[in-house]
Amino acid sequence: MSENNVIISIKSVQTFEDQTPETVELTTAGRLEPDGDQGYNLSYQESKVTGMEGTLTTFQIEKDRITLMRLGQFNSQMVFEEGRRHLSMYESPYGTLSVGINTRKMRADLDLRGGTISLAYDIELNHAVAGMTTFEIQVREAGEGSFAAGPQT
Repeated sequence: MSENNVIISIKSVQTFEDQTPETVELTTAGRLEPDGDQGYNLSYQESKVTGMEGTLTTFQIEKDRITLMRLGQFNSQMVFEEGRRHLSMYESPYGTLSVGINTRKMRADLDLRGGTISLAYDIELNHAVAGMTTFEIQVREAGEGSFAAGPQT
């Protein structure tokens, strides 16, 4: 993977029946690259915060579709198209699951300087809705804003 060129801030909220919503927030360095005419690839290394350390996550952003791919200890691929349902294979510590992804909302407003991605989707296990997940992702050029690596001098 080439040099990191963006800072990615992710807020993910998972809501499962009869459970308190689980929120994970992560800010990390990553890579934003053009892919095709109007597409982008946004990738970053997962960390201990997400419980997926050693995994490379890539969002492949196209005009009407976003594909989330994870490569590492647990591989998965999820396809998001607003108003459509896709089946995905999801590797977990308990084995591989077939998961239905029903995208409620999908917005991507990106250019080479960054932007935002919003996703909201239902997760189906055994053809029943098991929960809902939302992603709010902010991408900005590295070196912009108040984020700085290391101590301030």
